[in-house]
Amino acid sequence: MVHQKRINHSDRMYLSPVFQREGEATSLPRYEIADDMLMADTAYQIVHDEAMLDGNARLNLATFVSTYMDREAQQLYAETVDKNMIDKDEYPATAAIEERCWKIIGNLWHNPDIGKAIGTSTIGSSEACMLGGLALKRHWQERRRGAGQSTEKPNIVLSTAVQVCWEKFCNYFEVEPRWVPVSKKHLVLDGHELEKYVDENTIGVVAIMGQTYTGLFEPVKKIAEKLDQIQADTGLDVKIHVDGASGAMVAPFTHPDLEWDFRVDRVVSINTSGHKYGLVYPGVGWVVWRSAADLPESMVFHCSYLGGDMPTLALNFSRPGAQVLLQYYQLLRLGRTGYQAVQQGSLNVAKFLSSAIGEMGPFELISKGDTIPVFAWVLKDGYTKNWTLYDLQDRLRLRGWLVPAYPMADDLADMTLQRIVVRAGLSHDLAEALLADIQTEVDYLDRLEGPIPTEEPAEHFHH
Repeated sequence: MVHQKRINHSDRMYLSPVFQREGEATSLPRYEIADDMLMADTAYQIVHDEAMLDGNARLNLATFVSTYMDREAQQLYAETVDKNMIDKDEYPATAAIEERCWKIIGNLWHNPDIGKAIGTSTIGSSEACMLGGLALKRHWQERRRGAGQSTEKPNIVLSTAVQVCWEKFCNYFEVEPRWVPVSKKHLVLDGHELEKYVDENTIGVVAIMGQTYTGLFEPVKKIAEKLDQIQADTGLDVKIHVDGASGAMVAPFTHPDLEWDFRVDRVVSINTSGHKYGLVYPGVGWVVWRSAADLPESMVFHCSYLGGDMPTLALNFSRPGAQVLLQYYQLLRLGRTGYQAVQQGSLNVAKFLSSAIGEMGPFELISKGDTIPVFAWVLKDGYTKNWTLYDLQDRLRLRGWLVPAYPMADDLADMTLQRIVVRAGLSHDLAEALLADIQTEVDYLDRLEGPIPTEEPAEHFHH
């Protein structure tokens, strides 16, 4: 099995005489700053040529992150790269556009009164998750202190199949994760036996709209109904944060009747990635709370040394403002009709691919790409002992495609999945080329005699 190896560079890098100027050094230290200056175009060429060794982002079917924006967006990006989102006194127009964006997004999520809501941009959905989880913890602490009760040992309930940022949240902010295991019968958190995990120290429940492993939606309304039952039985009033990193910018346009957002009364906050299906280059995320009362005042800081009094709500301080402007550009450029067309187009490609892969002899679908444009499959039991999905991943990488294989979350860690993420840049024609390459590599692997020497994947997620 072929694994990507780290390139061992020498301590010096050597300049091509084609790009080198007379009088410039012929080699430079790789890990120390050089003594002398280079011409700008020489330095550009060095960086440009090294970056060519990266893969083709359009063929990366592992990442959820946007890899395509149109020419006008790229021009806007180039014009606004100097804007610092934290400096609202220097960039008041960008600050106003940021507020406009989260209110537009909050209205997409059926916020009952956007005038009373509060939200912010973030560097990505991971930061947005941290803020949503921290607000749940702070509110729980305030309630407990008000009742004269201990604030030790807070916990949060979530599926073992959440994105790794939630592991970070629990670690960094000292919250006990109550992992609800996934199983073949319950591939997502669906409220099953939720009462076993919720107690007086539970700060909230996380529901995922677009699970990273499979693309499946977790049924937010069903989870809320189970929490209603738990409250009726125990008096515990537990709220929901929806991690909509991917699905929260898909569902409003392709599943408009699905109740997963602020239409569900227990949902107090929702996050999404602008740089995933918000269709913006990285990195930008968004988080919106149902009302200002759902965000503890202790999480808002006031900064005066940039000029004026600026309330700030973020874990990061300085961060790019250009992506916020790009998000507004996309909201203006596409509108509801455009977003619906783009997201439905990606869903159509995902379903075309999943249907064709499901019909191939070796594979069994786990999801179909009909929630977000993401689907996964496994090898059928007993199909072959000669090769694995890791081998197919490596063969496809030789053709330029990155189609990841990985173990399912802990309780199903013996199940190996392979997954495709369809983004706006993956056309129907490219999808047909991918299918042809998959079939070619399956035929190649089937012809090999004896098992292929393999290694265990170097890194797994562990809860």
